[in-house]
Amino acid sequence: MRANDYRYFVHQFPEPQYLGAKYSLLSWLIKFVPKQISTALDAFAGSQAVAYLFKQLGFKVITNDFLQFNHVIGLALIANKTEILTEADMAILLADAPQPPEFDLMQRVYTDVFFSHDQAEFLDRFRYQITRLGNADKQALAIINRSLHRKVTMGHFGHGQALNYANDPARVRRNPSLAKPLQTIFKELLPKYNQAVFDNQQDNQSYGENILTLLPRLLQTEKIDLAYFDPPYCDSHANYQSFYHLPETYTQYWTDKQFINATRRYEPQYSSGFDKKGEMVESFQKLFSLSQEIPYWLISYNDRSYPSVEELSALVAQYKQVQIEVKPYANSRGGKGSVAGSQEVLFVCSPKTIFKIGQKRDFELYYSNQN
Repeated sequence: MRANDYRYFVHQFPEPQYLGAKYSLLSWLIKFVPKQISTALDAFAGSQAVAYLFKQLGFKVITNDFLQFNHVIGLALIANKTEILTEADMAILLADAPQPPEFDLMQRVYTDVFFSHDQAEFLDRFRYQITRLGNADKQALAIINRSLHRKVTMGHFGHGQALNYANDPARVRRNPSLAKPLQTIFKELLPKYNQAVFDNQQDNQSYGENILTLLPRLLQTEKIDLAYFDPPYCDSHANYQSFYHLPETYTQYWTDKQFINATRRYEPQYSSGFDKKGEMVESFQKLFSLSQEIPYWLISYNDRSYPSVEELSALVAQYKQVQIEVKPYANSRGGKGSVAGSQEVLFVCSPKTIFKIGQKRDFELYYSNQN
């Protein structure tokens, strides 16, 4: 990379606590980013770690995730250029004033599930105070702080042991946040989120839609050079809506959902087209067809997913020249089926070209593969 390309790397993405987040793979992924990029799309953005990397590289970034709590991260750290939470904002957010009666969702649904009553009450009050900030970027930044994940063992909400673990001295010694008040965790994490806000001199955008309906509209107005696809790894990971229903509920602050089972997950769930085996192949075909005018694609995948790597490669090859890179997992911390022995697979896709004999086929990469 050129020295000037590092100018935005002084800002660091706050380490996520999110299954499948590509945060730990960024130094590998960057090796396969094409050099000739102005605008990049992160279509299944999740934690926003890759979208943030694109922002650090100075690209115009369009980020999307159909789960709204992920979209809000995009608003706060990708689209947001300058707004941070100040001491005056903190005074509003942490004010000990009563909230309106309709702000009682956490108390009604999650008391004695994930939180004691006093912590659920704090969350309801805090959620109301967010609406008083009066600035959409500040509101997004307040909602995305990772306090909810830090408070619960494993950072997800697909189990009902949160309170038991918070009262287990051995677990608390390993993870003191389990026993900390949410207000304390929020204060500890906030500086990392404030410092992550920066302006890369681009008008970045964040969306919260199904990518199959968003793409046709985007491509009417945007010239996208690179699309990064990190879809759910069907058959090799837990259901994201089941694992992360609580931050989605807190962001949306539902009034029209049922809450079911021991973890009080919302129902009905969204449908993406990328989480059921019967829909996966058709959804990929539609995604690739819609994206065929985008010159470069990077597709993250796992070798235990459905369809198989070979089947997905054949689908991609209808539209692009495909190079496949793999990175073995030594443990399961990568999520999305990344058990020890499985492999993260990256499809590096470039435009199909008719080459003359002896003509070089490789396209330039942004970062030297020698590193």
